[in-house]
Amino acid sequence: MSTVFDINSLARENVRKLVPYMSARRLGGRGDIWLNANEYPIAPNFQLTEQTLNRYPECQPTTVIQRYANYSGLQSEQVLVSRGADESIELLIRVFCEPGRDAVLFCPPTYGMYSVSAETFGVEQKKIPASTDWQPDIAAIKNNLDRVKLIYICSPNNPTGNLIDPEILRQILELARNRAIVAIDEAYIEFCPQRIHTTTRWLQDYPHLVILRTLSKAFALAGLRCGFTLASADIIALMLKVIAPYPLATPVADIAAQALTEAGIATMRNRVAEITNNRAYLQQALSNLVLVENVFPSETNYILVKFTNAELVFKTLWEQGIILRDQRKQPGLANCLRITIGNRNECEQLVRAISTLSNQSKQIKETENP
Repeated sequence: MSTVFDINSLARENVRKLVPYMSARRLGGRGDIWLNANEYPIAPNFQLTEQTLNRYPECQPTTVIQRYANYSGLQSEQVLVSRGADESIELLIRVFCEPGRDAVLFCPPTYGMYSVSAETFGVEQKKIPASTDWQPDIAAIKNNLDRVKLIYICSPNNPTGNLIDPEILRQILELARNRAIVAIDEAYIEFCPQRIHTTTRWLQDYPHLVILRTLSKAFALAGLRCGFTLASADIIALMLKVIAPYPLATPVADIAAQALTEAGIATMRNRVAEITNNRAYLQQALSNLVLVENVFPSETNYILVKFTNAELVFKTLWEQGIILRDQRKQPGLANCLRITIGNRNECEQLVRAISTLSNQSKQIKETENP
C-alpha cells in the first residue's frame, strides 16, 4: 500500500512556516455593525460606462493615471496604478530586494503586510520597534541599516492612527539616501488634508522616495482594489517591468476614473468631514466609560482604544454583532482594540454596548468589594 504524498513537501520552506495576514474578511464574524476593516459605512453609487469586456484592458489606464496625477500634483509618468496598495508593497520587494541578501525594515506596531510580503519572498525583516509615542526610533534605524534596501513607514500609521512627524520622515530619507528605498504608506492621508501634499512635494528632492496611496479608504472603494504608487519616473519604469500584464480590470478602471473627477473628489472630502465629526464624537463618548483606559489621538478613519479588559469587550460585542479589530498581539498594544469610525448611528450603538458592559463590570466590582 503506497503512502499518501504530502504536497506540502514541495512548497518552499518559508511559505510552509508563513503565518498569513488575517484580513478582516478572513477572520469572519456575523454582525450588523462592521467596524473592523476601516471601510466607509455606506456604499457609493457608480454605474459602469465601459462596454468592452471582450478586450483586455490597458496595463496602466490612461484616464485613471492622468486624473490621479492631477489630483496629486504630479506628472503621469510618476504614477502607477495597481490592485490596491498591497500589490505595490510586493512589487517594491520584487524590484529592489535580493532574497537571502537584502533586508526590509519597518517599525511595529504597524501594517502587517510588510512582514508577510517580505516573508513570502524570502527577504530578511528588520523590525525596529517604534518609540513610546509610536514615532520611528531614528537612532535604532540608523544602527540597523546594514543590507536594508527598502524601508516601509506607514503614515498615518495603522493601527495606532498617528501621523509620523514630517521631520522624522526627512531624517529617515536622509539616512537612506543612495542606499535604500523609503516607501511611505499613505493609505489614510486624506483624513489629514493638511498633509496630503507634504510628501509628494519631496519627490523632486528624494529620488529614493516612494508614496503608496489607495481608493479604499476616503474614496469609499475598498471593494474596488485600486491603489497608486507615486515615485520618480525611473522607479515607476522598474515597477512596470514586474507588474502583472493587466493589473486593473476594465470595470475597476472605469469606476476609479469616475471617482477621480472633480465631483468625485468633492464627495470624498465631504465623507472625510463626516467621518472626522463622528470620530470626535466617538473619542469623547468612549473616554468617559469605566472599561476604557485610553482613547488615542487619530488622524484616520479609526481609533485605537486601550481597555481594562479588551478580551471581554471584543468577545461581548462580537456576540452582539458589533465587529471590532483585535490588536492585542501587536507589540506594545496589550488590551488594545481598533475601531473603525462608522456612521453616527453605528457609533451610538457601539457606545451604548460598551457603556452597558462598563456598568455591568462596575456593578460586579461593587458586589465583590462592598
